[in-house]
Amino acid sequence: MRLEHKERQIDLSVGTDIDTQDISRYERGVTVPSLKRLIIFADYYNVSIDYLVGRSDER
Repeated sequence: MRLEHKERQIDLSVGTDIDTQDISRYERGVTVPSLKRLIIFADYYNVSIDYLVGRSDER
């Protein structure tokens, strides 16, 4: 979603108040975001959590 919106990690970090290092770890698959953070990302991009995790094509 971040790349689709042409955002940098720092832009997402500022918009969600999530550290850029955490965002980098999620994107590289080093760690998995908590449910609380998935909700934050879904709200930020106005999509469902199912869409974020690839369980649905419907945003």
